[in-house]
Amino acid sequence: MLHLRNLRLDYPSPAGEPPSRVLDVPSWTVGAGEQLALVGASGSGKTTLLNVIAGIVAPDEGEVRLDDTDIARLDEARRDRFRAAHIGYVFQSIHLLPAFTALENVALGMKFAANRAGAAQAQALLEKVGLRDRARYFPRQLSAGQQQRVGIARALANRPKLVLADEPTSALDARNRDAALDLMQKLCAEIGAALIVVTHDDAVARRFPTALRLSDINRAN
Repeated sequence: MLHLRNLRLDYPSPAGEPPSRVLDVPSWTVGAGEQLALVGASGSGKTTLLNVIAGIVAPDEGEVRLDDTDIARLDEARRDRFRAAHIGYVFQSIHLLPAFTALENVALGMKFAANRAGAAQAQALLEKVGLRDRARYFPRQLSAGQQQRVGIARALANRPKLVLADEPTSALDARNRDAALDLMQKLCAEIGAALIVVTHDDAVARRFPTALRLSDINRAN
């Protein structure tokens, strides 16, 4: 389903120094519906890898293939459209729009992918994440755990093939961490989406059937 091949990305270094290689992934495959944790220290390239898979950042070389589409070969506008339609992203900093309600934040994600289901589907997703009575609340009126559940609902709004989660529980206590992970795993399984969670926390990694060290796939580490 997802296949990376000969993937490389360098970051510029100060004047006169060679670029710093951040990603060097010879080959890595994630199957349809697979759920896994990718573990690495801060600054090891975990977020960069997710951003390349999502098409937010273009690699210098290589393939990022989701089914029959090589995301790396698309221009920025087409990458944005492809991501909106096929990839869900749960951010470390949740990035809810403060002037929009929970319901509007989820529904807005559907519009980016031309999903016309709108408010009814957004409400159904909020019910699935346990926020039926918080749909009209603004982010400032929600706890950190509730905001992350809105973020999970938003990521799943378009029934993506792949969900990426960047340290999604780093700001949560253990109880809310476990609840958020359970929710992501359950909802991804319901729609058959693959799930990749990057984390520095071994307690998070242990909750997944597959856990890899970033260094297992990335020779730049």
